[in-house]
Amino acid sequence: MKLSEIAPELRGKARWLPRLPLERAWGLRLVRWGTTRARPAAAPDVDVEVTPGWRVYRPREPRSDLTLLWIHGGGLVIGAAVQDDRFCADTARELGITVVSAEYRLAPEARYPAALDDCHAAWTWTREHAADPARVIVGGQSAGGGLAAALVQRLRDAGERPPAQWLFCPMLDDRTAARRDLDARRHRGWDNRLNRFGWRAYLGVEPGAEVVPHYAVPARRENLSGLPPAWIGVGDIDLFHDEDAEYARRLRAAGVDTTVHVAPGAPHGFEAWAPDTGFARDYLATARGWLSRFA
Repeated sequence: MKLSEIAPELRGKARWLPRLPLERAWGLRLVRWGTTRARPAAAPDVDVEVTPGWRVYRPREPRSDLTLLWIHGGGLVIGAAVQDDRFCADTARELGITVVSAEYRLAPEARYPAALDDCHAAWTWTREHAADPARVIVGGQSAGGGLAAALVQRLRDAGERPPAQWLFCPMLDDRTAARRDLDARRHRGWDNRLNRFGWRAYLGVEPGAEVVPHYAVPARRENLSGLPPAWIGVGDIDLFHDEDAEYARRLRAAGVDTTVHVAPGAPHGFEAWAPDTGFARDYLATARGWLSRFA
């Protein structure tokens, strides 16, 4: 991917994005170690409670009984809740809501359904402790967005329907990883070789297999009717753009109220690695503006 394709305000940061050596055992260990060493962001006016299974962000001046269950990204193989400290604290403070950020087990050591089961456990705990159990929204970024979409599907089938789903560049379809023609594109932030590694590690089979476990791949679900309103944000040069756009199209065709925000010239996860740019701030303001409808 050429630097000239990226929005001007993001180019300086994008130039130095590394391609993570996750397929190598030492690389996976190193990146995971670095994530666990991340320093929690300062959270003025927000109290943060840390437990082994989740991080809870409570504004000191709450303005709503809405709760957001947030699921971090990392391609299903890396990541931890602490990496989204700033995002979760800012969301809690700006909207006056409680945010619960879930931890979950990672592949390949813990394959499907471990991560989804952990997110479901976080959902159960969140509802038990929420000011209003009926007002818990599910959201996530990248792999976390895919887990959020899968969790919403599972909850819908169990008769538990969250008010909404809030999905940032969600990782929804393993069949994208099976497309070898996308390898040469070398997408910034997350490329298709890493995507294939992540899906293979999680599913235990090659991406694009004829049969995959139920709820493992949200885009493989045939019937999307009855799911809650969705917000989907993604960059137009993100590896996941096409699968996200197709999922949004199918949601709308199934009668689901769906809002799509496409950021021009935005690579994968830009709001996380370039949060101080006006480009990212505008994007996050749009996303939180949609979420505020439910606050």
